[in-house]
Order: sequence, then C-alpha cells, then structure tokens
Amino acid sequence: MQLAGHEIHDLHELTMSCVNSITNMGCFLAQAQDPGLREMIEGHFPYHIRDYNVKTEYLKNAQGPTKELPVPDLNPVLQSFTQSPTAVQPVMPRTQVPQFNDREIATAYLLTLKRAGREYAWAAMEMSHPDLRSFLEDAFRMSCRHAYDVWQWMVQKGYYPLEPASQSVQTTMAGMYQEVPESNPAMTPVMQ
Repeated sequence: MQLAGHEIHDLHELTMSCVNSITNMGCFLAQAQDPGLREMIEGHFPYHIRDYNVKTEYLKNAQGPTKELPVPDLNPVLQSFTQSPTAVQPVMPRTQVPQFNDREIATAYLLTLKRAGREYAWAAMEMSHPDLRSFLEDAFRMSCRHAYDVWQWMVQKGYYPLEPASQSVQTTMAGMYQEVPESNPAMTPVMQ
C-alpha cells in the first residue's frame, strides 16, 4: 500500500509525539513516588510502545500493522461521577524543579494524553486508507481510556476538581432543546 502525502506527514507527527510520550513515561516511572501512579503508568506503557511500533511499521513499509493496537477497557473507580471524594488541593507552579512530584507527573501525563487524543481524532478524520483510519481511531480510544485512568487518580488525590452542575444551569440547558421524533425526522415541523 502506498500512503498519501498527508498521511505520511500526519504519521510522522504522531510518531514524534509517541517518542515524546514514551520518553516522558520513562522519566515518570523513575520519579513517581505513589505506588498507584507508578503501577498505572507501568500498565499503560506497553500500549504506548505498541502504538509507536505500529506507526513505525506504517512509515517503513507503508503497510498496515501486523499486530492490532489493543484498546483497554474503560475502568471507572470513582464512587461518584459528580463529586470529588476529597478536598481539592491548591497548586502553584514551581520554578526550581530537580524532580517532578506525583501531581506534576500526573498533570504532564494527562495533558500529553489529551493532546495525543485530539491529534489522533483529527488525523483519523483525514485518513484515506481505511486500515490506517481504523488504527488511529483505536489509538484515540487508547489515549482516551488512559486519560480517564489518570484523571480518576487525580480526582481521588484532590488534584483535579469534580463537582456537580448547579440545578439551575442544568434546568436552563435542558430547557433549550427539544427531542426530534426518530420515527420520521424528515417530517418534523420547523420551529420558529
């Protein structure tokens, strides 16, 4: 298979991003103090290695992967999806950093996953080859699931706020929209 010009350029950028993610994860594993954080990153690490290797396979051979990219299951651990189990901890940037603390590690990792997820989603929308498109969709879901794990860990530690929307905001938003009948949506009257 030959890749289209935009595909090879997108793959290059995404592969360079993987180099950055994997290198950072190696640093994070060496510096993480919290056993749960370290265990989570160790569990994610093989997925990122596989992701990188699949991309290099595409770049070298312009062929689809010989191995699939597994997508981890969604793993909710929070008891509430609207309230933090602990008080939110204040934070201030440090300007002298001989070593990252666990909060900085989790923040850097979460932001890396979010950025990678956005890039995967965008690139997937642009791919002309269905196998490459499918691979990038899986890479997006992998990043999304890993980001959820990190986010939950941060919420549990009080490093990321989680609070319910006010009832008045929810009522306002819900009142703005009316459902469209699904039986024959083309016949729905136009609202003024």
